[in-house]
Amino acid sequence: MRRWCRMEAVALSLVICMGLVSCSGSKISQENFEKIHTGMPLAQVAAILGEPTEASSVDVAVFSGAVSKWKKGDVTITIQFVNGKVVAKQLSKANP
Repeated sequence: MRRWCRMEAVALSLVICMGLVSCSGSKISQENFEKIHTGMPLAQVAAILGEPTEASSVDVAVFSGAVSKWKKGDVTITIQFVNGKVVAKQLSKANP
């Protein structure tokens, strides 16, 4: 009986922790957008914003280009990469 209560307490703790993590702020924010700088590699951008919602790329000779988008609600962050490095970024919010 005592063991069962301990297991229930552990399970309840895990559920509470998961709830707190899911309630934390989105990575798609003005604050994180401002952390992105020209020349930053894609891996570093992904560490800040998470995996993109949409991504497309093209390779031509010695150049590679990509556009990645991160969307959450009415906020979209669009970042352009050339040879794996940030060359341009944009934050947009949909009109209500």
